[in-house]
Amino acid sequence: MSSLADANVQSDLDIAPLLLPAQVLRNDAQAIKAAHELAQVARVQAAKRDRQRKLPWSEIEQFTRSGLGSIAIPREYGGPQVSFVTLADVFAIISAADPALGQIPQNQFGIINLVLGSATEEQKKQLFQSVLEGWRIGNAGPERGTRNTLELKARITADGDDYVINGQKFYSTGALFAHWVAVKALNDDGKQVLAFVRRGTPGLRIVDDWSGFGQRTTASGTILLNNVRVESSLVVDNWKINDKPNTQGAVSQLIQAAIDAGIARGAIDDAIEFVKTRARPWIDAKVERASDDLYVIADIGKLKIELHAAEALLRKAGKVLDQVHAAPLTAESAARASIAVAEAKVLTTEIALQASEKLFELAGSRATLAEFNLDRHWRNARVHTLHDPVRWKYHAVGAYRLNGTLPARHSWI
Repeated sequence: MSSLADANVQSDLDIAPLLLPAQVLRNDAQAIKAAHELAQVARVQAAKRDRQRKLPWSEIEQFTRSGLGSIAIPREYGGPQVSFVTLADVFAIISAADPALGQIPQNQFGIINLVLGSATEEQKKQLFQSVLEGWRIGNAGPERGTRNTLELKARITADGDDYVINGQKFYSTGALFAHWVAVKALNDDGKQVLAFVRRGTPGLRIVDDWSGFGQRTTASGTILLNNVRVESSLVVDNWKINDKPNTQGAVSQLIQAAIDAGIARGAIDDAIEFVKTRARPWIDAKVERASDDLYVIADIGKLKIELHAAEALLRKAGKVLDQVHAAPLTAESAARASIAVAEAKVLTTEIALQASEKLFELAGSRATLAEFNLDRHWRNARVHTLHDPVRWKYHAVGAYRLNGTLPARHSWI
């Protein structure tokens, strides 16, 4: 692919993640506090990082050192196992400051849930302990040039006591920052497995060639795998998760929805600040300040109400997931979780797009100047909400409510 030859592209030969000690948070309150502290730091240079496509290395290191990377690790493995309500809050708080920083670790949490549902006991102990020690997990699942997001061309083949992986990945969010690269591939039986490849393994190349106009600093680019060896003990039979009811999709989508809610919150906050401090009132309003314009006031009120509605459904979805996980999973309870999250995802998507566009109508022409970089809110909302189509959320909710049809079992519902 031509972008790999671009002189501006970075690879893992240029940048490698540090492995620094991480503290272990012990409860939900500590997790929320750590998220606010990170958001306060991340917000300062977020617009500049977006403008320059500068990756948030120090902010990701703070995320890990603070213990936020391990908040989903179950208590029996040494983690705090915060509630799903808190997990969503953490991602929304961070994403309101910098949604790229929120997106980078999102796959780590989906993978932790996948490991919990399909790995052996020894694999769980090893991988969860590494996360508690500060290891980050990056994604190497999606591919380009396939019929859909579930189809894979990457292959893992037996080679002596170990395995060898060959293939190419894209949309590999978090991989450039990771110590483990979690690679999805088809084994010799044609079944999907998840192989945990250590960063620095020969044949593994991670390329920062992400050129999306939004979420610019997620490094969601290419991974090349050329005869990459992986130990058999690090190959998880993740196909097994579909043999029983699971919440893999609901957990993944909860985090996606939280990121969108954060984008909306950040856009509305910036709209309010700009209207208060920089915008001029329209002449027919006959007021001294834009913030006294009756129509502007009404529109800000509408945005806030719709944001609060989305956040309420997000909290409800988290509570449903907490309730579902407190009892043995059934097909019906897993479906209930998926539908609750789908409803939240619809509203968080819509308010993220609406708020980031309405910002300019309320703030006026000056808000479009490059020096403010406020268009990043819309660019981030538009790009991040493309992970999965909301039209299929409406369909899933309608089919469930009207006909009792259980939603599909995959990572997008």
